[in-house]
Amino acid sequence: MTKRHVSLPDATEASVQGFIDEVDDRLSSAEDTCDVVRDTLIDLHGDRARWEAWQHSGDVSKAERVRLQGYDPCNATLESEYYAEKDEERFQRSKHLQWLWRQFDATPMADNVEFALRFRQMLANHLFAECGDDCRFFKGISVTYGHNIEIGDNVVIHDDVHLDDRGRLTIGDRASISDGVHLYSHDHDLVDQTAVRNFHTIIGDDARVTYDAMVRAGCRVGDNSVVGARAVVQGDVPDHHVVVGTPARSIRVKPGWEEAATEVEDGRLPSNQDDREIEYDLPDDLDRFDEFGRDLDPPGRPE
Repeated sequence: MTKRHVSLPDATEASVQGFIDEVDDRLSSAEDTCDVVRDTLIDLHGDRARWEAWQHSGDVSKAERVRLQGYDPCNATLESEYYAEKDEERFQRSKHLQWLWRQFDATPMADNVEFALRFRQMLANHLFAECGDDCRFFKGISVTYGHNIEIGDNVVIHDDVHLDDRGRLTIGDRASISDGVHLYSHDHDLVDQTAVRNFHTIIGDDARVTYDAMVRAGCRVGDNSVVGARAVVQGDVPDHHVVVGTPARSIRVKPGWEEAATEVEDGRLPSNQDDREIEYDLPDDLDRFDEFGRDLDPPGRPE
């Protein structure tokens, strides 16, 4: 064992668990999710008095009004809200839960590890498509939607990790994702960056993706494998292999796993991205526009 067991004082423990259970029960009920998120954030930020003052007299400054309105996710937008191919119905609830997750991380209580890990586990059970038991989600994790993420049991995801589920993202049992990692499930076209392809990205059981690494959309990081710090994975990492570098290459097999591992020629990682593409249709009535307004025709091309 490399860690100690730590517990909160009994009175604090009772308050923490009571609060988490209360929010969990409200999110599990038919109550409007916006109301649950708003009330939770008002109280976590200690703004109940000013909220009540605004509701009863309206005597608050313009800046206070913006702040108080901001506790309600219905009064906010997220970057992923603008994505044309998103599932509108699923996104609405995911957006509200994602707002609660992000704004909780802006409170001092987000640094209380025993409380914060359990609170985020509870939220993950509502936000993600699947979330296993005994997961540990640290501070500053961001997601695209949330509802396209599947996470197994006993997974740890450290600070400032980005989980892109514009496509689909699966993380297996006992996987470890270190600080600053980016896991992607979408790619932009090389010429027209407004054209997006979505993929299924997979992190296998017992895999470790170490700090500041990036996994490209549609890749699979194999079971019991290791992605070295700041590596850029652009292909499939075989089970039990250790990969490093940009682009990442296999440099060895984990000691003791040689007989179970497949050989990789010259350390190169095979790409199976096309096999994991997720097709989608855009609404017929979509108002398409190019926010960049670029000329995509190379010079000298005949008209």
